[in-house]
Amino acid sequence: MRATQFFLNTQKEAPAEAEVVSHQLMLRAGMIKRLAAGIYTLMPIGLRTVRKVEGIIREEMNRAGALELFMPAVQPAELWQESGRWQKYGPELMRIKDRHDRDYLIGPTHEEVITDVVRKEVKSYRQLPLNFYQIQTKFRDEVRPRFGVMRGREFTMKDAYSFDRNQEAALKTYDVMYAAYQRIFSRLGLNFRAVAADTGSIGGNRSHEFHVIAETGEDAIAYCPDSDYAANVELAEAVCNATRPAAGASMAKVHTPSRSQCAAVAEQLGLPLNQTVKSVVFVSEKEVEVNSKKQMVTQLVLALVRGDHEVNDIKLGKLNNMGDLRLASDAEIQKAFGCVPGYLGPVGASKDIRVIADKAVASLGDFVCGANEADYHLQSVNWGRDLPEPEVADIRNVVEGDASPDGKGQLAMCRGIEVGHVFYLGTKYSEALKATFLEENGKPATIEMGCYGIGVTRILGAAIEQNFDDRGMIWPMSLAPFEAVLCPIGYKKSEAVKAAADALYAQLQAAGVDVMLDDRDERPGVMFADWELIGVPLRVTLGDRGLQNGMVEFQSRNGAIEKRDVAVADILNEVKQARDSMMPKA
Repeated sequence: MRATQFFLNTQKEAPAEAEVVSHQLMLRAGMIKRLAAGIYTLMPIGLRTVRKVEGIIREEMNRAGALELFMPAVQPAELWQESGRWQKYGPELMRIKDRHDRDYLIGPTHEEVITDVVRKEVKSYRQLPLNFYQIQTKFRDEVRPRFGVMRGREFTMKDAYSFDRNQEAALKTYDVMYAAYQRIFSRLGLNFRAVAADTGSIGGNRSHEFHVIAETGEDAIAYCPDSDYAANVELAEAVCNATRPAAGASMAKVHTPSRSQCAAVAEQLGLPLNQTVKSVVFVSEKEVEVNSKKQMVTQLVLALVRGDHEVNDIKLGKLNNMGDLRLASDAEIQKAFGCVPGYLGPVGASKDIRVIADKAVASLGDFVCGANEADYHLQSVNWGRDLPEPEVADIRNVVEGDASPDGKGQLAMCRGIEVGHVFYLGTKYSEALKATFLEENGKPATIEMGCYGIGVTRILGAAIEQNFDDRGMIWPMSLAPFEAVLCPIGYKKSEAVKAAADALYAQLQAAGVDVMLDDRDERPGVMFADWELIGVPLRVTLGDRGLQNGMVEFQSRNGAIEKRDVAVADILNEVKQARDSMMPKA
């Protein structure tokens, strides 16, 4: 590709709307152009990188045995009503009507559509297993689109869906796809971790997220530096091996005026923060059947964690017989406890309130908690003596230094950008949409499913957040819009420079190197600044003075190859070897 035949539109400054580095650099490099909030045009240079991501994904999906298809972006509401997600998905679902006033939606995902295909086509066990994938535009009406392509409303996604005869076969497919994802993100040249995760609105009961490690990541990840353990904080197990000590002093009520925070109470009493107990009140709402009629039942839930810990509402919501959770209002708390938040505690709590203590709280003796009276707390409280033994569960977020659940060290924390997610769905959708098949014995059985997503356009932003400096982007070789750039000094003024640049350009193209020849009439500083901003991995500079000595200048964007002179006769092999050595491997 020649620069004069390409569309380059670099900018010195990024618009004020760009909050993170990747958004700023993609706008400055002319990779994307904003059309509306969270909606961007992929410009030619940005699309080149997207196509390289898609190429790697296709190769590994095909290698894993998946078959590519392409499903409609617009889906009929009936399918989503059948699965139950038409209402449950929430305001992110873009609902539309056609000219006949029929309900449709712009697909944020395609579980319903692909299940509809399979239920109409698959009749026998002989037709299974199946695994379909597509690379397609999705739309999710984010309440606050931001960070460019990392939190947009319209985006490109690779989604795959597997169909198996039974759970054993489905979990084997899951493992195959998990391994394919490991290869994909390795080949993309990303520093990533696969972490155990919550299944969210997709559903299912086995799930891993693939995160690119970056300080700007929205997700907190707990991992063990001494093992392969990693999990999203919302799912990471909080290990507690402490043994509850014997009760000491008698329970006492203490005056704690205007001290509604555990830290302030601990300071007044001269106690460590981890000897205090924080009380958080939730409302559990669930639908039950009474006298053949369904009705909504609510119950207050008092969640207890140590003062130095935070309640994990995801874990809390997964406990047995727990309905949909929300935080209780001040009015609901006042009615149940006769007290304002900040002074709540489990002592004397009504039997109608479900009291759940985190494992770390259940192991405490002589702890401090609210007295259910404004400006008062209780000191030296002990389970079994001063209040009944609680329901005990892991309901807190892990913190740095906690024991790793695999027993191989302590947890550390980092931030990550989610770029991929694999789910074992089981029969969540196949049962709702009646996707069945006949087994060998002639009896019907429900198909087991899995789904597997990769945020194709999001990968661009995530890769940049991990690879940049003050001059611009530093692409991994596999993602770069161009693998090498030729920068001839005085291309339009020197016949020697033009001839050498044209010859090397032709040689590199013939050797399969994705090369750009900058044949613009620009000063060297402008050329260098543009290509450093764009992040092309390899640069060859040709000038009259060097060519007179049979030399050109060669360097890499990531600093692995420092600027040095190379003989014209050797530069082709130098570029090819550098390109091959810098290409990430699975």
